Amino acid sequence: MKTKLTLAMEATLYAYCREAGAFAVEEVTMPADAGIVDTLSYQELADKSIEWRCYELKVTKSDFHSKAKLSFVGHYNYFVLPLKLYQAVADEIPAHIGVLIYRPFDPEMLATATEAPTTPGYLTITRPPRHQELQVPASELTTRFIASQAREVGKAKQMATGLKQYSTERLYQELKKRHQHYDIYDPAANFYDQFIDDTQSAAVTALQSEIDALNLERHELQEKLREQRP
Repeated sequence: MKTKLTLAMEATLYAYCREAGAFAVEEVTMPADAGIVDTLSYQELADKSIEWRCYELKVTKSDFHSKAKLSFVGHYNYFVLPLKLYQAVADEIPAHIGVLIYRPFDPEMLATATEAPTTPGYLTITRPPRHQELQVPASELTTRFIASQAREVGKAKQMATGLKQYSTERLYQELKKRHQHYDIYDPAANFYDQFIDDTQSAAVTALQSEIDALNLERHELQEKLREQRP
């Protein structure tokens, strides 16, 4: 599971790449044993050449020292770190790897802002990366990038579909799983009671709307009959 800080950094990095004119996608699996890139960006330059940038996001020391392979396979490669973590591991970062520092927006400043920011924080370049040759074939990067984008589109479509994609039997089974947490003394905390209340409320609203429509229709008929009387 990703931490709240990791998700905030991901969202900020995605916006950062987009503002730079690049397309970005998270968790791109590389060929062979090159690992998984946390975030991979693709950008077409003015001379029509393609530039690839890889970003590894780390939020804790143990995360930074993880045995998971660092997939710095792009033309430019970065660590994306909170300030405190960078201060703790700065001497361990290779000279050719760039560093982006993540800082969350100050809540007090947000409270007085005239417009709400579109990201939870911002990034600053503490160390620029050095250019390197691609560590995997460009065609492989393109293929993996497209596949990862397709995966994200699939997730978005699934979210848009919501519960419609599940059968009534599946929903019933999931509801039964939550029965163990049922509290007869606190109906407001139970999904089943909430569902019944919402359903009954919707039914009452629907019936009331139908009654109102019938009353209006009756009133209109009565008015027409009055007009037809001699």
